[in-house]
Amino acid sequence: MDLLGAIKVSSSALTAHRTKMNVVAENIANSETTRTAEGGPYRRKMVVFEKQEPESFDNMLKQEMARGDAVKVTEIVSSPEDFRLEYNPEHPDADPETGYVKMPNVDVLSEVADMMVARRSYDASATAVENSKNMIMKALEIGR
Repeated sequence: MDLLGAIKVSSSALTAHRTKMNVVAENIANSETTRTAEGGPYRRKMVVFEKQEPESFDNMLKQEMARGDAVKVTEIVSSPEDFRLEYNPEHPDADPETGYVKMPNVDVLSEVADMMVARRSYDASATAVENSKNMIMKALEIGR
């Protein structure tokens, strides 16, 4: 594997995890939104990464190097989980008969955990890019 290819793989992971962090931030920001343009409460969004068949690490890495992207966001989907029901008869979006309000299906603690995982993955990819860059610089110094 060449070092520029390693940088390409790591940079695709950086992009994917940045997208994940943006979606998690949107989920947290809308964790109390009961009315959206589509109607109803905000529905949690999830990032879907491209699935790769589990082969040997070496073969999978070679395939990805040939394609150019190791990690790719294929889509952002809405969570199929049910909304939370909260009793609040004074809320403008409350059901007039029962007094329950449909709240978004966002669990802030889960979102914070997802954000921490995405940030750590982003940091690891950034470190891999930096290390690859340093190896390239050291290789260029050998030729002096």
